[in-house]
Amino acid sequence: MITDLLSPSEGPAAAAADAAHEALMQFLYRAPVGLAQLARDGSIEMINPMAANLLMPLARDASLDNLFATLRHVLPDLGDAVARCSDPSGLICDSTRLSVAAGAASAEPQVLSFSLLKLDDARLMAMITDITGEVQREQKVLATRLRAAARVDALTQMPNRAAIRDLIQAAMGAAGDGYAVLFLNCDRFKQINDAFGPAAGDELLNLIAGRLRSTLREGDAVGRARGDSVAARVGGDEFVVLVRGVRRAGDLDAIAERLLDALNRPYPLGGRQLHCALSMGVLAGSDAHGDADAVLQDASIAMVEAKRAGGGRPARFEPAMRERAARRGGIEADLRRALQLGELFVVYQPVVGLAGPPGSLAVERNAGVEALVRWQHPTRGVVPPIEFIGVAEESGLIGELGAFVLEAACRQFVTWQRELADDAPRLLAVNLSRGQLREAGFTARVAAILRETGIDPRQLQLEVTESLAAQDQAVQASLHELRELGLSLALDDFGTGYSSLASLHLLPVGVVKIDRSFVSQAVDSAHHRVLIEATVRVAESLHMGTVAEGIETAAQAASVHALGCRKGQGYLFSPPLPADVLARWVRGDATA
Repeated sequence: MITDLLSPSEGPAAAAADAAHEALMQFLYRAPVGLAQLARDGSIEMINPMAANLLMPLARDASLDNLFATLRHVLPDLGDAVARCSDPSGLICDSTRLSVAAGAASAEPQVLSFSLLKLDDARLMAMITDITGEVQREQKVLATRLRAAARVDALTQMPNRAAIRDLIQAAMGAAGDGYAVLFLNCDRFKQINDAFGPAAGDELLNLIAGRLRSTLREGDAVGRARGDSVAARVGGDEFVVLVRGVRRAGDLDAIAERLLDALNRPYPLGGRQLHCALSMGVLAGSDAHGDADAVLQDASIAMVEAKRAGGGRPARFEPAMRERAARRGGIEADLRRALQLGELFVVYQPVVGLAGPPGSLAVERNAGVEALVRWQHPTRGVVPPIEFIGVAEESGLIGELGAFVLEAACRQFVTWQRELADDAPRLLAVNLSRGQLREAGFTARVAAILRETGIDPRQLQLEVTESLAAQDQAVQASLHELRELGLSLALDDFGTGYSSLASLHLLPVGVVKIDRSFVSQAVDSAHHRVLIEATVRVAESLHMGTVAEGIETAAQAASVHALGCRKGQGYLFSPPLPADVLARWVRGDATA
């Protein structure tokens, strides 16, 4: 039995027992830790009651004859470790933790600490301690730390979404001063991240977080944000500010303006000053509905509206925004399906040559075509691009959509060249969007399409709006890369953006398309005629061509022709046509 092992064994050991041995036995017997003396093979020569009680749940029977056998399920290599130990003395294993199943099904398991010391070539000493309470305390401390860490953004050390959500929920339930939620998103973070790398992107996010914290601490005479507001990073390049103590709508406007003024200043990054404006959605507590998640959602909807209005500005939430967002969300889901199922198709509007002497206009039908995307929705019929291009930009689908249009149009153009011979259109125009020009690897994608379709790059014209071409160096760098492929670039909607005739030479384009708003008044407005003529003359001096857009009447066509414009486009000549109908149209087929 277990208690028998406490008595000296027969033989020399019993004979040699003396008072010192008896005192040692009494100490071992009463020790608050489990102690056992073993032979090299693991057989137990002495064990105290504490060790016996702790080890009994691991034993398969009521005796503990061999410690190695008792521990074989939890420390299977213990015997081998002892056999390999050739040192005259030393620690074989130190503070190894053992889990012992509790007796009751619902009880927590017991945790033991086990150490084994080699005394000499013949004997070992084992120490077993119950550390269940210590482990439980460690687990509680760890759980507390994990809970705290789960509420802090690892990059910026700001509160995260879970933390700010709870604070918003508390603010919604508190009586007294009002509150507001500001939802912030970077307008150009992806472009900066792609251009300079993730490390630079992380540094930018930390700079933004620092400005948020310092601006909120500073406070002002209106917002008194000190201590009343908290900023959080809720994911990616999105931040949320909870403002408490808002008394008037004017106070909220002042706080939003102060924050954006600080955040929209250039950021020192990698030895350069980078501009990264933020758009802000503003939701006053009085306009909140639902729970904190609904508040965050509505504030983010308002932020998207600010971004759609040009970015770098605030937008106050209105219930109508929620309806528009739901409609855009439905369009996005349908558009994703449309790209997979092939519901998108391309139509082509002719670009005609305007020839002949003044007063005697002649139209050349095969000067070129412009490719335009359409969507054959299963229930809504044909959806015009104005309803889904913006959604494609916002959702990141514009790259896939634009590549589809470019490839389909290039393949069709090559087919016309083969089938129509001299009657085939001489130039293919395809529109580019903001998202495509900022897409990493876009130039390489265009080059691949040129190779795969076999189109002559000199017969491809990519068109960008005036406001986009004049935006920043990143866009213009992409335009220069595209031009190096051998294709041409056109400035679309000229007269509606930020450029001027004086800066036209700075843009890497070869064609200027005069906006329909000028063409529509070319007959009745001398002012617009002067502007059109000036555009034509400046373009010619820069060896650029011109195209008059939106020609709807013969008088408009005659007017722009008289002013020197050599190409035109509009419903006077033809609406956008399917590829087969366009082929008949350029040949002058009356059935087209």
